[in-house]
Amino acid sequence: MLLAIGRRGTPRQLGVEGEDLPKVTYRLIDPERYRGRSVLVVGGGDSAIEAAVAISREPGSQVTLSYRSASFSRVKQENRRRVAEAESEDRIRVLLESEVRKIDPSLVRIEHKGRTIELENDAVIVCAGGVLPTPFLQSIGIEVQTKFGTS
Repeated sequence: MLLAIGRRGTPRQLGVEGEDLPKVTYRLIDPERYRGRSVLVVGGGDSAIEAAVAISREPGSQVTLSYRSASFSRVKQENRRRVAEAESEDRIRVLLESEVRKIDPSLVRIEHKGRTIELENDAVIVCAGGVLPTPFLQSIGIEVQTKFGTS
């Protein structure tokens, strides 16, 4: 028997104050919803970059992309190109080496390279992967083997 599951069911959370606010979501459904709004996208993978770029194409949007590492190491080359292009056109502000510290109803606090900055903000989209229910599956007797892109 084979059980194949994805990670969307339990998104990885940031663990910061304010993450339970209604303006926080864990995936992009419709970029048009963010037209004319200030949006923070959190994450450094393909999903985060694709979300940020899509929203940045909406008229009047202000997009900030926050990622904790110094570079985007796990993304497709085309997504690297798209985010670099959007950044050079001032459609996206990229904050590498940054972490969200607090989410308030009208702003977010981010630590960026040792200093705290506050950004006016209407929405936060967290694209930080997901958490597999491995302990639960093992507790009911299912042997778990994780295959990262292999068959």
